[in-house]
Amino acid sequence: MDKKKTKHEWKRHRIQALWALLTNSYLIGFLRGGIYKGPLKNLCVPGLNCYSCPGAVGACPIGAMQAVIGSWNFKFAFYVAGFLVFTGALTGRLVCGFLCPFGLIQDLLHKIPFRKKLNTFRGDRLLRRLKYVFLVVFVLLLPLFCVDVLGQGTPYFCKLICPAGTLEGGIPLVLLNASMRSAIGWLYAWKNLLLVLTIFLSILIYRPFCKYICPLGAIYSVFQPISAFRYRVDHEQCVDCGACKNVCHMQVDPVKNPNDPECIRCGACKKICPKNAIH
Repeated sequence: MDKKKTKHEWKRHRIQALWALLTNSYLIGFLRGGIYKGPLKNLCVPGLNCYSCPGAVGACPIGAMQAVIGSWNFKFAFYVAGFLVFTGALTGRLVCGFLCPFGLIQDLLHKIPFRKKLNTFRGDRLLRRLKYVFLVVFVLLLPLFCVDVLGQGTPYFCKLICPAGTLEGGIPLVLLNASMRSAIGWLYAWKNLLLVLTIFLSILIYRPFCKYICPLGAIYSVFQPISAFRYRVDHEQCVDCGACKNVCHMQVDPVKNPNDPECIRCGACKKICPKNAIH
């Protein structure tokens, strides 16, 4: 079963890598030290993919939401909100498992050997509610009410917290631009500290950013029970062997709730079920 699980995982990683390449295909940006500003940048991509990444050809929906939620640009604000609702209602958190570049990075980091991995711990379930706090406070409330004279909000989550933005955008742009290197200060150091901490925790804990911080995962999780793509367990076929629960890195029990908000639709439970009871 371990061989079967590993084969399925690497198949999923190939899909993740291909999608990451497609959505970050402006490779000339890494040579010029700039970002793509063409018409495609007005379109959101489903996963967490930094707008400021030199290779990014689309916009991160979380960054886009923060940029327009406090402005009078209702047309674009409705587009971003509609995109999130449509994607969530269609796929739930399938995006997290297959289409998020930062999810792939965490997946690969967790494969690095470590003396003792943490599957769960006391307070784990409570900490998972933090992502909803980050969503409400940093993505919605602060950009909505803390605006400048032009009515523009600051993308507080991207600016103060998001390690994906540091890895994909901040570090490459600073390395490629001498003017930026001379202007870095405490905020850049803070963001790099958060990134280092996230990398370490990703080796120790499976997808800590997704579990405890990601506001995009929080949005998609709301639609999990009603999304068009969802799981169903045939209880007549199920023999309660526990294989699906044991294989789940997100600590979900598909028999009890196949559409748990924490499920990232990776398909490991479906693949390992000896009775093909998960559909």
